[in-house]
Parts: sequence; C-alpha cells; structure tokens
Amino acid sequence: MSNARAIHLTRRGVLAAGGALGLGAALTACGGDENGGSADGKASAASGPWSFEDDRGTTVELDRVPTGIVAFTGVAAALWDYGVQVEGVFGPTTTKDGKADVQAGDMDVSKVTVLGNAWGKFNVEKYAALAPEVLITTTFDDAGTLWSVPEESKDKIAKLAPSVAVSVFDRQLTEPLQRMWELAESLGADMKADKTVQAKKDFEAAAERLRKAARSRPEIKVLAGSASPDLFYVSGTNLSVDLEYFKALGVNFVEPSEAAKKATGGWYESLSWENVDKYAADVIVMDDRTSATQPADIAEGTWKKLPAVKAGQVISRSPEPILSYDKCTPLLTNLAEAIEKAKKVS
Repeated sequence: MSNARAIHLTRRGVLAAGGALGLGAALTACGGDENGGSADGKASAASGPWSFEDDRGTTVELDRVPTGIVAFTGVAAALWDYGVQVEGVFGPTTTKDGKADVQAGDMDVSKVTVLGNAWGKFNVEKYAALAPEVLITTTFDDAGTLWSVPEESKDKIAKLAPSVAVSVFDRQLTEPLQRMWELAESLGADMKADKTVQAKKDFEAAAERLRKAARSRPEIKVLAGSASPDLFYVSGTNLSVDLEYFKALGVNFVEPSEAAKKATGGWYESLSWENVDKYAADVIVMDDRTSATQPADIAEGTWKKLPAVKAGQVISRSPEPILSYDKCTPLLTNLAEAIEKAKKVS
C-alpha cells in the first residue's frame, strides 16, 4: 500500500498550550460491503482509494480507507460516536481507577491501545507495533502543530504514518464539528443513521436555546476559568472554538485585559489566588479536564468568597470539546440553563 502526502501551505504560529487550554476540504470514500453502516453506530467496511485534505492543507492519500487508525483521545471519542473504531490513542484516556477519562467520552477504553495516558505522552515503539495507517489529531495553532504529539519524537512518528489534523484554532465550534463529520463519513461512518441525524438536530436546538437565553439575560456575565494549585486562569474568547461560538450566540463573557493575554499568545490571563476576584462574574464555567483542579477541590478561601461560587453558579466547561454533535450539545444546554437560572450577583 502506498502513502502519498502533499503539503500545500506553510503557516507561522505559536503552540497554543498552557493552563487555560489545557477550510476547504476535498475527500472521497468509495465502495463498501455487506457490513454497511447502521443506526447502531457501526462504521461500514469500505474499499477503494481514500483521500482527505485536512485543515493544514495537507492531503493524505491511501490505497484504501484506513482501519489502522491512531488518534488523540478526544478525536477517537468523536469518531467512536460516529461508529468509527480506532486501534490506538494518545492523550488522557483513563483515570487512576481505570475508568474512562472525561476526554474519552463514551469510548470503550478497553478496546484501544493507549500509547500515552497524558498530554504529550507518546510511546513510539508501541505506535510502530500497531503498523498505523494514519494518525489523527487536532491543532491549536495556525502552524498546524499536531496536538499532543511530542516535539522530541515528532519526526520519528511522522515517518511511520501520514497525519490528519482538524483545526480548533480561532474559529467557531461549528467548523471543526463539520470537519469531524466529513472525516468520519470518509472513514465509512453512516451519517444518515437515526442516532447521528438526531444528535445534529439536538445540537441545533440547543444552540437556539442558548441564543435565546443570552438574548433574554444580557446582564449575566460569564467567566471561563481553569484552576491549578498555584494559579487561576481566566480564558479569553477570541481563540477557543467553544467560547468563540458561545460569544457569537450572544453570551456576555468576561474578557481578560489585552495586555495580560499578550503574554500567553492571546489565550488567557494568569491570576494568583489572592487576586482571583479581579473580574466580576455571575456564572463561572470551569475547565473539566483531569489536568485541572476541579471546583470541589479548590481550598482557597478567596475562591469560596466569589459571589458566583457562593450562589452555586459554577458549571463545567470542556476546553478541548469532543467534536461530535452528541458531546457538544450538553455544553450548550448546560450554559443556557445556567444563564436562564442565574441570579445577578456581580
């Protein structure tokens, strides 16, 4: 089987990493067999050549639709929702008790080989043993840097299989959702399955609910935060796919100062716990990743004194959303409900 990859664009950018984080397409998929996709979420077995142009302008061409797929955990979880099974994953996959990490979604983690159970961890030897056909991940910058692929081993990894990147940088959530839909379809997913069609309708309904909530409660200020033992991070909305989309729907977000964001490439502002009350907010949406300190575990008294915290107006946020309509709908619904019910406390 031959692999051919054409790189059309070269872009500059800075890797989007840190406490607050963390189009054009041409594709074809041909053929099939008696094991066609169905409403149970199974992807069809497809034959014939496969081609996909990703968000870097990189075209991957294979002699057949790949089944030897290795993906970042969140990407694998999105493909799982569409019925596409991957062989290996890298990124936060299981918790200490062996259960699925929040970034693994509904994926059966017992059915995948984990190449690294944290961001930036990647066992190249285990990867090679899988004989991968394609690696799929996201990119958080305009240079197309592959998310969670270690800088020190990226060249070795690149020699083993071509890569596909879906951009989640400086665009609204609906764009990468559509790209993941297209990618899953190219890999044999049945996008006309009842469950899949309904999930997209539910997402659209949830988006309309959030739009109405934001329009009816413009006075409610929402702050997107992330916690670590030493610092509290306030996210800006101009680069994150979820926050950009929510803002476009009308949500009134608290924005860090431009001077403060400049030091982090525009992503967030770092605050000491003594200064966590710098910005007034009515609702706080907090980073749900296991790498972040969760609200229930924050011991700092300054946090507990925040009006939104005292009012119980803190909900979770997924800075690295699983890019399926099924998993993104609750993000919209939960925020809409929080705004609808919020007391004005700022």
